[in-house]
Amino acid sequence: MDFEFFLMSIALGAGLAMDAFSVSLANGLNEPCMGTKKMCGIAGVFSLFQFSMPLIGWVCVHTIMQYFAFFGKLIPWIALGLLGYIGGKMLYEGITCKGEEDCGCTSIGLSALLVQGVATSIDALSVGFTIADYDWLMALVCCLVIAIVTFILCSIGLLLGKTFGTKLAGKASILGGSILIIIGIKIFVEGVFLA
Repeated sequence: MDFEFFLMSIALGAGLAMDAFSVSLANGLNEPCMGTKKMCGIAGVFSLFQFSMPLIGWVCVHTIMQYFAFFGKLIPWIALGLLGYIGGKMLYEGITCKGEEDCGCTSIGLSALLVQGVATSIDALSVGFTIADYDWLMALVCCLVIAIVTFILCSIGLLLGKTFGTKLAGKASILGGSILIIIGIKIFVEGVFLA
């Protein structure tokens, strides 16, 4: 584990965290009155998923590779379905809210957050293939670096979303839902047509 290892792990973490960053931005837009504790919790959930998925992928490479190959084809469809559902729900709530007091600060529930965590990190399972030559300690440290980078980027996304969400008031949920749908489509297109 040298400087190059950590640099590559940070770059890998930044690349993997981009979808989680965008979803965090959408969550901040959707809930501009979110407190610091909840922001840390949301960033923590995304970090946990971004830590777990590459590690699970690494384990799959070393154990059940033949089963994972089939599952890899489903990843874009799963991400599209999950993010499309959550984004569509946010979009619907933003369009149908009546007064500014109803639209100002809707809360993101745990179930929606877990769905977002799975949807934004499921493609990170394939990172297990890229770190397959690492021993278990190097794989663990690499995944920890990915989690730390994800936490930082998601916190920044939440802060930015909160700032703009406060200014956008009732329209923030529409923007946030649209962002989630676009991310789902992006993951789908990249996974199906550009793979």
